[in-house]
Amino acid sequence: MSKFIDYLKTKSFRKTIIAAIITVFLLLLIAFFSLRYYTKHGEGINVPLVKGIPFADAVVKLEEAGLKYEVDSVFILDQPAGIVIDQDPDPNTFVKDNRTIYLTINAGKIPNTKFPDIAFKTLREAQAIIESSRLKVGDTTYKADVSRDVVLEATFGGQPIQAGQSIPVGSRINLVLGDGRGNQDVDIPQLIGLTIDEAKFSLKGSALTLGDIAYEGQIIDSANAVITKQDPMPADSLTKVAIGTRINITLSNKQL
Repeated sequence: MSKFIDYLKTKSFRKTIIAAIITVFLLLLIAFFSLRYYTKHGEGINVPLVKGIPFADAVVKLEEAGLKYEVDSVFILDQPAGIVIDQDPDPNTFVKDNRTIYLTINAGKIPNTKFPDIAFKTLREAQAIIESSRLKVGDTTYKADVSRDVVLEATFGGQPIQAGQSIPVGSRINLVLGDGRGNQDVDIPQLIGLTIDEAKFSLKGSALTLGDIAYEGQIIDSANAVITKQDPMPADSLTKVAIGTRINITLSNKQL
């Protein structure tokens, strides 16, 4: 053990240690610079902005920069056909030469989609289904039916459309919904002697609508004028009308 300790103190040992340290340092230095050279550390190509320009122009830009590209396509109704709508990596990103840039372009032809089954779905459900099929909800109208806000009919281009039919993506679908009241009849309210505001309130409560307004004599104060005639008029032969029926009235300043 003492001889080993004495050897550690010798000049020969110190030279060996120094030589080993220098060798390791040189190896690390060579490896570092070799890796920098292999990966071209600090060098790169600035990715050009091609988003929003025609695909042909984007190809020219990428090829001039020494970059490759791959293309995918989607269809967006409100974007011009053939336009680059996305790129990866983003513009002004530094990449190695020959790097692949992934482009997404807007397809040039409007694809079709199959119309979904929305029969007897609620308006909210139908809207979600229609939008998930890349279609749009157009006008909504109501007709008498016991179901409320339920799809009774769907039309496209003025014609009824059935589930499974192919139509262009982005098409507007008009819906006919039930009003929740059906074809029931309601009693005709007695409007004679009421002011126009009182009549409107009464008609609203009966689910009827105000029709034509005629005037008897000169109307001095329309707010206080009263109804002297109405059509239809409740009578023994007619006491009920369909919901939504228009009731015509005549106003007069005469006090009944």
